[in-house]
Amino acid sequence: MVVYLDCAATTPLDPRVRAEVLRYLDEDFGNAGSRTHDYGRRARTAVESARDSVAAITGSSRGDVVFTSGATESNNLAILGLAGPERSRHIVTTRIEHHAVLEPVAELERRGFTVTYVDPEPGGWVSPASVATALRPDTFLVSVMHVNNETGVQQPIVEIAETLQSHAAYFHTDAAQGFGKAIEALTHPRLDLISISGHKIHAPKGAGALILRRRNGTRPPIRPLLHGGGQERGLRSGTLPVHLIAGLGKAAEIAKTEWRERADLCRAYRAKLLEGLAPLKPVLHGDQSRTLPNIVNLSIPGMQAEALMDAWSELVAISDGAACTSQSQQCSHVLGAMGLPDERMSGAVRLSWCHDSPLPDLPAMVAAAA
Repeated sequence: MVVYLDCAATTPLDPRVRAEVLRYLDEDFGNAGSRTHDYGRRARTAVESARDSVAAITGSSRGDVVFTSGATESNNLAILGLAGPERSRHIVTTRIEHHAVLEPVAELERRGFTVTYVDPEPGGWVSPASVATALRPDTFLVSVMHVNNETGVQQPIVEIAETLQSHAAYFHTDAAQGFGKAIEALTHPRLDLISISGHKIHAPKGAGALILRRRNGTRPPIRPLLHGGGQERGLRSGTLPVHLIAGLGKAAEIAKTEWRERADLCRAYRAKLLEGLAPLKPVLHGDQSRTLPNIVNLSIPGMQAEALMDAWSELVAISDGAACTSQSQQCSHVLGAMGLPDERMSGAVRLSWCHDSPLPDLPAMVAAAA
């Protein structure tokens, strides 16, 4: 059996979430915008309940949550939607962001905005002092991810938030990898905008959210990217996919209850996995004291990533980095920014698991790569 170890790309659907999704596909299938009958009212109730569950993970309120199709759309809405003509025109971000942040930022550069890209430390995390140094009086947005999708390294967003206390810039974090897993940091009140994806926490693909927190009673002045029926307070027009949103809400509710237990299980899994692979002398990438317990980025000395994945193809399903850019066959911009030598970058693979992932045949993996 091939064991799925690519949970950083997407997670399997939780059976409890599946039941919730099917309910709003088969039974309560009404349009949440229909206010004249019970089908619509039940759909609306499901949406608002999901809003509460998503908000609870970040210590936000129901009204802060805008549902989207996922973190990519949320990132675009946060970055492009905030960049109005009356805004200041300087952005601070990092060189290790997901392309769903780097690309909208690059679009603003093409429109004449100025961007400062902060380099990471060799361990794959961005120094709060480096972010503070990059700030200018005309900085209107700082965007730093919560957890890196390739290395699993958690970024010090609480400390960065503290450095921004006396600055007016909005603080955005792409929390696709850490939402529902590393919960405490996302509750910091200085985080203005938080992007999430449901399919990273055992919900369906196609559901996510952008959380917009009030600061001094006012939410970030986001402009919509889509225009139409005015759903989601006019910020994201379109008929709400109630079944997907209900699934996201259920997954968030479960994660809020079980995240510590899940983290412990992932930590124990990690220890067994690395112990089993020890004969191959794997080299781990990123500061291991800062990583989530469910992701490891490594290389095996003397092996290219493609050769390693081919050798393990009948044993495990893994990635050579970010799954959504794997077709490019290019070395990781994240590992490059960390200053890894070419031989380690070209051999890097990512293994990522969930709390209920079975262990693969580790002796067979060692034999196949030896």
